[in-house]
Amino acid sequence: MNLAAATNESLAHTSNVLIYSSMAVYTLAFFAHIAEWVLGSRSKVGRTAAALSGAAGSSAAAPVVVQAGSTAVLERPKVVTRAAAGTRDVPDGPGAAGGTFKGDLWGRIAVSLTVVAFVVEAGGVITRALSVQRAPWANMYEFSITFSTVVVGAYLVLLALKKNVRWIGLPLVTTVLLDLGIAVTTLYTDSDQLVPALHSYWLWIHVSTAIICGAVFYLGAVGTVLYLFRDSYENKIASGGTPGKFAASVMERLPSASSLDKFAYRINAAVFPLWTFTIIAGAIWAGDAWGRYWGWDPKEVWSFITWVAYAAYLHARATAGWKGRKAAYLALVAFACWLFNYYGVNIFVTGLHSYAGV
Repeated sequence: MNLAAATNESLAHTSNVLIYSSMAVYTLAFFAHIAEWVLGSRSKVGRTAAALSGAAGSSAAAPVVVQAGSTAVLERPKVVTRAAAGTRDVPDGPGAAGGTFKGDLWGRIAVSLTVVAFVVEAGGVITRALSVQRAPWANMYEFSITFSTVVVGAYLVLLALKKNVRWIGLPLVTTVLLDLGIAVTTLYTDSDQLVPALHSYWLWIHVSTAIICGAVFYLGAVGTVLYLFRDSYENKIASGGTPGKFAASVMERLPSASSLDKFAYRINAAVFPLWTFTIIAGAIWAGDAWGRYWGWDPKEVWSFITWVAYAAYLHARATAGWKGRKAAYLALVAFACWLFNYYGVNIFVTGLHSYAGV
């Protein structure tokens, strides 16, 4: 074995060690997020339900205050929200920590551990690239470890921009652990050379943008799922129902349904042009590799189906009659199309894009 081959093998081994190490740190972050939610007190989030109940009934009596033996009737205080016109006036919850010191402390520990895990995992992706001397996303294993790294990176960027998104932490870390677990146990592929069609700088452009889009679409999907749960919770409160203690404890800490809806819409809308570019870049690459820009290959078809699904969602979301839950269901269908394009087409369908390595 020559020196170059030995070096590459050593780098590949280092990459594997770093990926497994990142999984260990992500596991610690997972338990820290659990502690954040468990220790989050309901002392402050209880006021969310009170404000919600008050906003739901416009005919309720106005609050009163007694001053030195006389009674003065005051106007009902307005709940400050980011809700759109015509929607419920519901405040955002205080977050997973519930406004408590212990909950917030564990939340900060969880974020710190997530940062450490992200750096370690990124190191694993970089050493994998060095070991194969190319872009580290030529098969599903490499795509998976890079995808989860970019997802966490996008989340940390939002935190760095002071966005109220720490509530994503627990589902994010859970998903990343699941993704990495599947990658190292089922999708793992030894370092290998590229097939001729992948010998192009478009590998860096087309696949990297696809990974970024998938990461952001994932964050939008999390926001959409939580919106559906929070909207059901608000509807139940507004109709006079009494949610269970567990549902109340969790839902009251999340942003309002209106805020979650806006978050999902804005993040999907922001990345949709990049997904459009991804498809165009893939068509240009196909023209260079196979002499035609579009050939209805399964991967091409499902990429286009995903584009149509997200376009339908964005159009529906901008249409008054399709705002809210109907549009949210479309968003989840669109993300399901993206997931099938990634897993289903690569594993179960044979085509020109069959580079799964499994």
